[in-house]
Amino acid sequence: MTYDIFLALALFAFVSSITPGPNNLMLMASGANFGFRRTIPHMLGVALGFVFMVLLVGAGLVQVFDAYPVSYTVLKVGSVIYLLYLAWKIANAGPAEAGETSGNPMTFLQAAAFQWVNPKAWAMALTAISAYTPDQTLTAILLVGVVFGAVNLPSVSSWTVLGQQMARVLTNPRRLTAFNWTMAVLLVASLYPVIWPS
Repeated sequence: MTYDIFLALALFAFVSSITPGPNNLMLMASGANFGFRRTIPHMLGVALGFVFMVLLVGAGLVQVFDAYPVSYTVLKVGSVIYLLYLAWKIANAGPAEAGETSGNPMTFLQAAAFQWVNPKAWAMALTAISAYTPDQTLTAILLVGVVFGAVNLPSVSSWTVLGQQMARVLTNPRRLTAFNWTMAVLLVASLYPVIWPS
């Protein structure tokens, strides 16, 4: 991999990791509802789960979709259903002080597994492998994983911090409810390119 391609990859990793998407919206909602510390497993699950996904996609999982196109449709339908379920959970999350009714933040394994039904994660992984590892060597695939690992965690963490800071404004239950419903609607809106691709 040349230095120019490496820089382009790093820029792609940053832009795709920092921009709004299902992971970042859920992390912001988690930061607001549960705080930074309780959201750490969720952040680590996103970052490391995505690196693992990139490595498997690079190792040849994309060939499964080429061989069995219906598997991509099944994945897409499952992704939409699961994201709608998560949007409902976000919309109905209560304040962290509410005890039992407040729910729990995503665990490390839940967040890592979520990458496999996250349409944006699939788009990022497929683009990274196809655009930045044209020779698809193991070294190039590992480098893509390392770059995403280094860039993704600080990027997604910034959304958790943003949510945590917003919690200062969301002390009123009505404001928190409005915030949670807004996050849920934005999460559903992030499905638009999946359901109606251009």
